Amino acid sequence: MSSFDYTVLDKAIEQFGNKESSLISILQSAQEHYRYLPKEVFPYLAEKLSISEAKIYGVATFYENFSLEQKGKYVIKVCDGTACHVRHSIPILNALRKELGLSEEKKTTDDLSFTVETVACLGACSSAPAITLNNEIYPNMTPESAVALVKSLKENA
Repeated sequence: MSSFDYTVLDKAIEQFGNKESSLISILQSAQEHYRYLPKEVFPYLAEKLSISEAKIYGVATFYENFSLEQKGKYVIKVCDGTACHVRHSIPILNALRKELGLSEEKKTTDDLSFTVETVACLGACSSAPAITLNNEIYPNMTPESAVALVKSLKENA
């Protein structure tokens, strides 16, 4: 067995119960702590909750909020819903990717500082184009303001 720290999972199981109906809450706790769902989570929860790894994996991949890939300390989500798209969200996305050396395929910086993703809608249509930074909404963004935000985070790191 690896040196993986299972205490986060044990605490979530203790809090929510070791039953199948607790799976989503336990996965949410794990993701909140690790910022993604490490591969070690699946066999451990399968044993503890008496459900198959395949079922856990199915839940983890069904819900868009769960990630199987490691994410950066700062997760930036660029809205590409209709309101944001027509108000030019794609240039914001492109500016962020250029600033951070990312692409459509490479979403996270090598140092695990930043992850940039697109989402279908943030629900902030009246303040489009919008992004979120670790789930905090930043309204009325421009490519310049998005890059300035990233630069300020880099300076304060």
